Amino acid sequence: MIDSVLLRIAKTAILSEFDEKYSIPKEKLLEEYPFLSQMGAAFVTLNHNHSLRGCIGSIVARRSLLEDVIGNARSAAFGDPRFQPLRQDEFSDLTLEVSVLTEPKLLDYADYEDLKSKIKPGVDGLILKYGQYQGAFLPQVWEQLPDANQFLERLSYKANANPTIYEKHPEIYAYQVEAIEEKFDDIKGVSR
Repeated sequence: MIDSVLLRIAKTAILSEFDEKYSIPKEKLLEEYPFLSQMGAAFVTLNHNHSLRGCIGSIVARRSLLEDVIGNARSAAFGDPRFQPLRQDEFSDLTLEVSVLTEPKLLDYADYEDLKSKIKPGVDGLILKYGQYQGAFLPQVWEQLPDANQFLERLSYKANANPTIYEKHPEIYAYQVEAIEEKFDDIKGVSR
């Protein structure tokens, strides 16, 4: 089960950009929570007043889960190109979510209809790859796009393509997430 320590790490990583008294005791955390040292892929999502405020993550594990959460929390807050950097006055209406991804698995499918039958709405996140086109949606996107046709159509646009890309049989990977979310002000930080 995903641990709330991930939220505490993400919050502290964000707060450390505003105040140097916030620091992450990496060695202590790795000793207390050994799973943080394992390779992991995570997304950090910020919502302000129920609207997306930043979302950055890793699809494939390339570093420890601890480093991935720290890096993606800072990037979601200050480096998402869709938004201005986070301000302290936004904290009171901010929610923070950390999603830890399973390893993506390539789906074997015959055609578009077969693909739709193999994806699990509300459960699967998807990655689309075809040449220079690539896009990914977390499973949480099903909340806004509950229809498989809509989900796949918007995924093609996210990959800078259009729905005709499915005629070319792109690689589609499915993955799942464990996610934890809480109001930013309700999360305790971690520090030395």
